[in-house]
Amino acid sequence: MEEMRKKMEERVHLIRQQMEEAAGQAGRAPEEITLLAASKTQSAEIVALSAALPIDLFGENRVQELASKFDAGAYGGKQVDMIGHLQKNKVKYTVGRARLIHSVDSLELGQVISKEAGKKGLCQDILLEVNIGREESKSGVFPEELPRLLENICQLPHIRVRGLMAIPPISAKEGQNRPYFSALRQLFVDIKSKRYDNVHMDCLSMGMTHDYVDAILEGATLVRIGTGIYGPRIYKEETP
Repeated sequence: MEEMRKKMEERVHLIRQQMEEAAGQAGRAPEEITLLAASKTQSAEIVALSAALPIDLFGENRVQELASKFDAGAYGGKQVDMIGHLQKNKVKYTVGRARLIHSVDSLELGQVISKEAGKKGLCQDILLEVNIGREESKSGVFPEELPRLLENICQLPHIRVRGLMAIPPISAKEGQNRPYFSALRQLFVDIKSKRYDNVHMDCLSMGMTHDYVDAILEGATLVRIGTGIYGPRIYKEETP
């Protein structure tokens, strides 16, 4: 465990250095950018070790992992975001635990979140997920569908839209994601310039281990890094 902790510490130190350099290149303050540790598949013990490192918060792709680690106190007092696809029947396990839900891409999902948040006396912060690469295999709304979704979802009483999230095409090579990041940032800026109820645009979630530097150069305020912190993931076979 100590060896693992040292490796994670070294990786986070390097990531922080690169984030600072990228922010400098973009004329931005490093403090503007949040480092989210994507702790999918990591054990509660490993997550607890990483909680002591200079990361800002955690992110989980699966509701079951988020709930179990949250309830076990694995995040060490740091907040956790839901960054993966969220099924409507799992919303009740997410609202009240997740600081921010990154993956809202339909009015129906928004309605379920708002209803659950209302039951718990909360206002749930969310991001709208944009399918910026127009990939049929991915979730998220196409850019031209975003205004209508935003207009409808901002009327829900127990939701606050905080920004946008996207994952560019996996096939894109190093440096080729910047146009996608730039396009998402333009959507972000356009929305921010308008007045919507329950919309406070301050989070642009884009960039992962392989492209977070480019994302920062294009305006990301939050980067989601998993492999870069924890190393290659080991997937366990699920029992029937």
